[in-house]
Amino acid sequence: MAGEEEYEGGPDHLEEKLAGLDEELAEQRAAALRATLDEYELDDDDADLLGGVDEGLDGITVGPALPVVAIVGRPNVGKSALVNRILGRREAVVEDTPGVTRDRVTYRAEWMDRPFTVVDTGGWEPDAKGIDRSVAAQAEIAIDLSDVVLFVVDAMVGATSTDEAVVRLLRKTDKPVFLVANKVDDARHEPEAAALWNLGLGEPHPVSAIHGRGVADLLDEIIKVLPAESAVAKNEIGGPRRVAILGRPNVGKSSLLNKAAGEERVVVNELAGTTRDPVDELVELGGRMWRLVDTAGIRRRVHLQQGADFYASLRTSAALEKAEVAVVLLDVSQPISEQDVRIIDLVLESGRALVLAFNKWDRLNDDDMENIDRRRYLEREIEQDLAHVAWAPRVNLSARTGRHLDKLVPALETALASWDQRIPTGKFNAFLAELVAEHPHPVRGGKQPRILFGTQASTRPPTFVLFTTGFLDPGYRRFIQRRLRELFGFEGTPIVTNMRVRERRQRS
Repeated sequence: MAGEEEYEGGPDHLEEKLAGLDEELAEQRAAALRATLDEYELDDDDADLLGGVDEGLDGITVGPALPVVAIVGRPNVGKSALVNRILGRREAVVEDTPGVTRDRVTYRAEWMDRPFTVVDTGGWEPDAKGIDRSVAAQAEIAIDLSDVVLFVVDAMVGATSTDEAVVRLLRKTDKPVFLVANKVDDARHEPEAAALWNLGLGEPHPVSAIHGRGVADLLDEIIKVLPAESAVAKNEIGGPRRVAILGRPNVGKSSLLNKAAGEERVVVNELAGTTRDPVDELVELGGRMWRLVDTAGIRRRVHLQQGADFYASLRTSAALEKAEVAVVLLDVSQPISEQDVRIIDLVLESGRALVLAFNKWDRLNDDDMENIDRRRYLEREIEQDLAHVAWAPRVNLSARTGRHLDKLVPALETALASWDQRIPTGKFNAFLAELVAEHPHPVRGGKQPRILFGTQASTRPPTFVLFTTGFLDPGYRRFIQRRLRELFGFEGTPIVTNMRVRERRQRS
């Protein structure tokens, strides 16, 4: 597949041409391009998107967070099967071995045109001794992170002591709780579901997650109590900007939070991964307030994660959901690991702004041979392993001593400004026109795809949509992104470019 270098074609004059742009004229030209799209087959989504374009700069808003439905229950009651049934597709891993590790724990679902997020808290095997405590702790997290809780019980087994431990917690919450009696495959098993009335959680909802029986009725009931937007995962607008501090265990996340807060707020232990709960802290840095979310370290993959580590990855996902920008802490005294890269990729998938903080930098200051070698290897590792995030601001600091902590603030501000940045439609289309004129897309199979019109569909992260007559090479799309960054900044934010390939309407 073609790489970006195929489109280089030497230096271009985009910067000068865009600097001398008459913005009013550019908007008029964009409107003319927009009008030509009427000759193409457009769907309802296209119409919605293009309707927003006409609203100009104020057309972009940050949507409220979707309501969250959490699914809890002890192992092997069919939580993942229920997630799959609700999603209508096989996404959550289901195997005979309880506790199969999965990276993703949140999924987007929809019922009766109502979108919501499902949090699947399955995915680990608690040890037999601590099973009551483990499942109860899991339920506690689910209650914390959700607007509605589904408590799944195996109707064929009946309520166990573990189930009763969870019930005690669920009775205390004021959030809606649905008691789901799973594995009721036909009407003969209905009495087993009815026996669960005695748990004191109200009416049991008999379902068969595997066969789908009763799930539609359950979803109908959930929709009745589901809020229009989440009370827990709010996309707040205004207020202190929200920063997630991420990194593998023992990289110094809690030390950084303590140093920023100016006091010992998070227990720091020499044992790796001692932090379990994210602690939201309001701290003042660089003369303004920030909300810092410290998260339990993401552990390297193991086939059966222990409960605490599974909570940690669940918490990390939740922290990213809440955050606007992530600071990924890397330990310069150790080689950059696969785990570090995986954490960065989680941030990219979440679409959050990104700052890379290289911790324990004070250890590399001495000019002995060992440190000189480590600095050289580190630069090589950054070039090789972090090339895909070369656009992220870098800060070298020491969480332990607080050295260069002040440099974190300009990096955060830069990343967030880029994350919020909006390019007017006229300017974006002028950029595309100049780019294509100087670096045309290669001809593929006798055809050359054209870009008909482009618009920025949203911010947070900046998301661009290109209407084209054919698929653009991935290398050409990367080239567009790179020139966008070079000309408009976007330092510290992922950029999303989506294509909509459209054909001309058939003349009747």
